[in-house]
Amino acid sequence: MAGKEHSDEAKFALIATKSFKSYDEMYKVVDFLNKTLKDKKTIFGLTKNKSNDTMSISVYEI
Repeated sequence: MAGKEHSDEAKFALIATKSFKSYDEMYKVVDFLNKTLKDKKTIFGLTKNKSNDTMSISVYEI
């Protein structure tokens, strides 16, 4: 199974990344975008940098 996950990740092409001040409920926005735009071959990712209290949203094309 781990091999399959790795091959799926290799299909993602990063389109854009944006960092901003941390917002506790941003994961809800990312979840909404992923559910709404799943048929458009895009995936949104969210990471949190605790050291400087920022978040980054990434947009991928699959």
